[in-house]
Amino acid sequence: MLKAAIIGASGYTGAELAGLILGHPHLELAGLYVSAGSQDAHKPFASLHPRWRGEIDAPLLPLDDEALSRIHTEADLVLLATAHEVSHDLAPGFLAKGLPVFDLSGAFRVPGEGFYDKFYGFAHQHGDWLADAAYGLAEWNQEAIKAARLIAVPGCYPTASLTGLKPLQQAGLIADGSRPVISAVSGVSGAGRKAGMNNSFCEVSYKPYGVFTHRHQPEISHHLGNQVVFQPHLGNFIRGILATIYVQLKDGVTDEQIAAAYQQAYAGQKIVRLAGQWPQINDVAGTPYCDLHWGRDGNQLIVVSAIDNLLKGAASQAIQCINIHQGFSPLAGLVKE
Repeated sequence: MLKAAIIGASGYTGAELAGLILGHPHLELAGLYVSAGSQDAHKPFASLHPRWRGEIDAPLLPLDDEALSRIHTEADLVLLATAHEVSHDLAPGFLAKGLPVFDLSGAFRVPGEGFYDKFYGFAHQHGDWLADAAYGLAEWNQEAIKAARLIAVPGCYPTASLTGLKPLQQAGLIADGSRPVISAVSGVSGAGRKAGMNNSFCEVSYKPYGVFTHRHQPEISHHLGNQVVFQPHLGNFIRGILATIYVQLKDGVTDEQIAAAYQQAYAGQKIVRLAGQWPQINDVAGTPYCDLHWGRDGNQLIVVSAIDNLLKGAASQAIQCINIHQGFSPLAGLVKE
């Protein structure tokens, strides 16, 4: 059994990680941590997340010097479910101690000078680790994930979008010079657990945000190798992402070529399901799956991708990455094989 420490265990994603590790055949919890100044420090985990009452009764420990020393000596790997700047500062210390780090923030996802200043509001100080990090899109980057010490787990919108687009890009079916258009909606849990007007259900209304400025647009474009137009929306539901993707195909592309691209990409990949019908969020909420379906009219293709933002968009994909990195079955702790 490998011991996994979770930092940021009070939030939605950290809680999902704890639950997945609890049920994993090869992992066990090495501690649940929050920032040293957090108001949740020393509270029982299950008092914040009653779903795990009687199953995960450990306290949320403050990440002080004693805790860091304990993680360095007792943990086999570290999961960072923390703010981008916090992951940026913490990851190099754990890596220096020889611990693999699986970072669920955006701190190591996209190399490029000035990217973090522009889209994240801080200057990146660890260019060496940024260059060496593996992008943890589990179905597409397995060799890099196996070899890397730092795995940058993708964002939820990029996971839904790239899973739908990469088979087309790899097969060379997207029209030259075109920009796929992604219109995606996320549940309110994507905004995190901290209460605010933006995520109060009395205030939430279906609406666009981050128009032309959202940080996931360059993440998707970079890892697709093709510029995209990306527009996120906030939906008045708790969890899930539905991405509707509009793609201009090259002249002469056939239905058989499209089907072959998806079948070849995801043959044997049980987490990605070619649904055979238009996906909906209820099909995937609370699961680690990504459901895909497509339809076309001439050279216009529409692909719909559905995931749970907290699972395939975060926690369960991190577990997939651990499984790949450690040589376990990619499905371990996620679905029956």
